[in-house]
Amino acid sequence: MNRQPKQGQTGGGLYSAAERVRRDASPWTLVQGILAPVQFAVFLVSLGLVLRFLATGEGYAAATASIVLKTLVLYTIMVTGAIWEKDVFGRYLFAPAFFWEDAVSMVVIALHTAYLAALWTGTLDAAAQMGLALAAYATYVVNAAQFLWKLRMARLQASAAQTETLLEVRT
Repeated sequence: MNRQPKQGQTGGGLYSAAERVRRDASPWTLVQGILAPVQFAVFLVSLGLVLRFLATGEGYAAATASIVLKTLVLYTIMVTGAIWEKDVFGRYLFAPAFFWEDAVSMVVIALHTAYLAALWTGTLDAAAQMGLALAAYATYVVNAAQFLWKLRMARLQASAAQTETLLEVRT
């Protein structure tokens, strides 16, 4: 994907200089930095409990509670992430720099919400509920990979900007 630089950006980087300043100043950056690994840890425990239930038929209550907890953490990180995006980019969702991550996040949220609806309405049996949870989790893994890639790109951009500044100072 070959994007043209946005107004205020150079070289098509993830953040303009002003956005980088807003990102670094936003308290929501720290919140996201804390919630992301918490969500991943909850995911790993829940995944283990879901797989255990599917393999043995035991531990339905623990697996279910873990999926509900994972969903609540997901909702929390999504709301705080939207606030972060507003702080940094001036819009709550679908800022150009995070459009595809936000789009996949909507699928992740839809699948987690469908799980909750199935749980509360009883429209799916236990195995089907766990299958739906696994579909939500697979999509979550894709979304987490997207965000990790963006984090790497942001770090590379910051490193390149520092190098460029050092070169300008020396010349």
